[in-house]
Amino acid sequence: MYRRVVRALPPWLAHALRAQRGPVPWSAVVRGALAAGPLLLVAVVVGHPSVGVVAAIAAMLAGINDRPGSRRASVRRIGVPALAGAVGMVVGTYVGENTGAVALTLLLTGLGLVAGSISAVGPVASAAGTQVLVACAVGAGMPLPEPGWLRALAFLAGAGWLLALRLLLPTPGALAGDYRFDGEREAVADVYDAIGALLDAVGTQHATNRRAALTAALDHAQDALTGPRLRRYASSGVERRLHAQYAAALPLAEAATALAWAGESHCGRASAGARRLAAAVRGNMHTGPLPAPARSMPALRALDDALLHAAEVFDQEGKGSDLHTRQRTAGDLLRAVVGVGGREYGLRVALCFGAGVAIAQALRHAQWYGPHEQHWYWLPATVVFLVKPDLGPLVSRVLCRAAGTVLGALAFAGFAALLPRPEGLVALVAVSGALIPVATRHFAAQTAVVTVLVLALVMVGGEPQASVSRIGETLLACAIVLVVGHLPMPGQRGGGVRARLAAAGSAAQAYLAHVLSESDDRAARWALRREAYRTLAEARGAIARAAAELPALARHTEGADEVAGTLERLVDTTTACAVHLDDTGRLTPRHTERLAELLDELESGRRRLGLREPELPVAV
Repeated sequence: MYRRVVRALPPWLAHALRAQRGPVPWSAVVRGALAAGPLLLVAVVVGHPSVGVVAAIAAMLAGINDRPGSRRASVRRIGVPALAGAVGMVVGTYVGENTGAVALTLLLTGLGLVAGSISAVGPVASAAGTQVLVACAVGAGMPLPEPGWLRALAFLAGAGWLLALRLLLPTPGALAGDYRFDGEREAVADVYDAIGALLDAVGTQHATNRRAALTAALDHAQDALTGPRLRRYASSGVERRLHAQYAAALPLAEAATALAWAGESHCGRASAGARRLAAAVRGNMHTGPLPAPARSMPALRALDDALLHAAEVFDQEGKGSDLHTRQRTAGDLLRAVVGVGGREYGLRVALCFGAGVAIAQALRHAQWYGPHEQHWYWLPATVVFLVKPDLGPLVSRVLCRAAGTVLGALAFAGFAALLPRPEGLVALVAVSGALIPVATRHFAAQTAVVTVLVLALVMVGGEPQASVSRIGETLLACAIVLVVGHLPMPGQRGGGVRARLAAAGSAAQAYLAHVLSESDDRAARWALRREAYRTLAEARGAIARAAAELPALARHTEGADEVAGTLERLVDTTTACAVHLDDTGRLTPRHTERLAELLDELESGRRRLGLREPELPVAV
């Protein structure tokens, strides 16, 4: 009933009510409980609560970035934003102590432009951009006795403590083999399960969704295997084996996609083989005999060959394989930063962050803040979280932030009236840290928990209870972001979506060109296929967020979903062509006619959306 009601609502409201589902991440809950609270307690005991406040803030931000995945991937996901936050803390402290209100506003606006543009690169860069701005605002505005360098060390210590917990503590059920690689092992096993699910769905209406789920599983496994010491050549037997098992899944995924494209039924034993491979990965054991499918068509023969290859790989203890992925170059990252998506992202963040700093400074000098309420930095810091377009649609973020802040502030007011100080507040920080991994499933819930944690930290740092101020500043930040978010911008709106679609089109071009060249380099083909599907998934995410905006913004990306769908079908068809060419050396009229239709459809969709036409090969 609830789902039907949500689907019947306007997209901008339905998104605000939608929450992620899944099991409780108990290991992350434990890490959250052991992070900010204990750090704050130690600082209070030794008589330096302000240092503990900075460390707890860093641990809180690191906890938000502590997402499911491998330990090695968490080094980049948590560590890179923490380093950016430490730099922001030093810069903010220096700027806040040595400049006036006007210069401060101009400098922080410029930093917002840079951080926003960098955020367009990807999730880790976005988290780094968020933390550098938040830490800069805190460093400039929070009244702390420590110099900037000591604040930065405290920030690094807080984030580093949670990262150390992530790397060292075992997770529940991680008993198969080396527990340090349980995240990698689960990610690779999920790929084989997704292959089995796709094979079961061949010829049904669920095949498209199952293929998308397979792409998501491959993306997750690729991320899990590309952390430190898990690059092209791994350093241990366990790592090499996981690399080889991931690589063995790529031809299986290709054959399963080709079968789904053909839409013909097949022997169900093939999906059983994929699930046996998944169980072997999870249990760190051999597969035993695998059921073979019939070899009645090219895709089934490719599937049988891939299963045989996987069985051989699983039986070869410790022998590794290259990770078939295309690593993004410095040029790719620079193009994302200075491209249309990066420029639009950076300009939006700069305007909102700068406006937040300017209004906060004006209110500060107008003595809107009381003599004991020296937290003008809350306003620009709140704006940073609200303005990030990769965190969800604008109106959804605003609604969730407002509701979560009111709920959290009222809850904290009740706790503050009852709990002893400071030990009760320290316990409240620890409980809030434990709730963050669960609360991240919905922005309003995350906001409520973070609000309680931040208000507790403020009181431990010596300021009075500030629930009312927190609500007022959050509502003001919501108004700033809503106004700036709907202002006309230079160039064409929807630049982020168009940039993602352009990247997906270029990746599809490279993949199709490689297949039509009939190259024998299958490793390169699989890497190009992975890049094509990955960029498509990123484009789909950006399009879904844009579609859930208010109509005034959503209309700028109308038609993008149709172009993404055409690209998706083109990549699926290219995969089917690759498998058929491997088997027969030539394409059937069905393949060539379908390619021609999709290329024409793609050109028409691009013209409607105003996208640059890719240099796709048309001689098919």
